[in-house]
Amino acid sequence: MKEEITAWGHENIRATHKTTLEITKDEEVTPRGDCIIGIKADKSVRDLDEKIKERMREKARIRIMISLPDYGLGFEFHARGHPELKFTHETDAVIRKSRYVCERTLAIESE
Repeated sequence: MKEEITAWGHENIRATHKTTLEITKDEEVTPRGDCIIGIKADKSVRDLDEKIKERMREKARIRIMISLPDYGLGFEFHARGHPELKFTHETDAVIRKSRYVCERTLAIESE
């Protein structure tokens, strides 16, 4: 199974948070949003395919690939799902190193 989320950069993106990555549908970001890595996303956690959500709730180990094709850059890492994932947030998708789960959480225990 594969799901793709497309997002864009912004001059205020810092991506300096040590434990969290966020992609948002929001069109603007301030430097205070230090976990944001992309804006104007075409999907949030709520928009993901239902089969993907089901598998994520089974504590599936997932591979996350982030690519910047215009620059020939990219990387990948792994994270986990959790039975309490809600997938209800309308604008955000958040990947966490911790086990914290809320309506914005896409995955936890990331590398």
